[in-house]
Amino acid sequence: MEVETKYFGKLSVDNEKVIHFPHGIPGFLDEKQFVLLDLPGNPVFQVLQSVHTRTIAFVVTNPYHFYEGYEFELDDSILNQLQLKEKQDIVIYSIVTLQNKLADSTLNLRAPIIVSAKNRLAKQYIIDDGNHPVKAPLKNVKTDNGKGV
Repeated sequence: MEVETKYFGKLSVDNEKVIHFPHGIPGFLDEKQFVLLDLPGNPVFQVLQSVHTRTIAFVVTNPYHFYEGYEFELDDSILNQLQLKEKQDIVIYSIVTLQNKLADSTLNLRAPIIVSAKNRLAKQYIIDDGNHPVKAPLKNVKTDNGKGV
């Protein structure tokens, strides 16, 4: 399928790579299909791009690159909704709020995106415990060029 993207122009995307958000994403409830696009030369960050709306795209990352001890519990309703049976099938992303300097950017640890690696079902899960910040600072991580963020 052809997808108009916010950052990369028109791309051809394999239908099997589409991630389905049955209930949309908070604030974008009508947006139910996204794809993850790699940033060239950057293994740490990706773009979660809407398949239908070019302007809806989020920079995301695996939060464990920055916060190894990041933890939260998924309740049974989420596990059932995403048909998650095995822990290794869970992929977690955090939305990045970019600033002019990457080192000033933040991660949303309160509302991770949970994806089933097996069936590509996903949900943005809002953690309601108050212990996870919406704007967690990026911690130093090495990139391919050997420099930290």
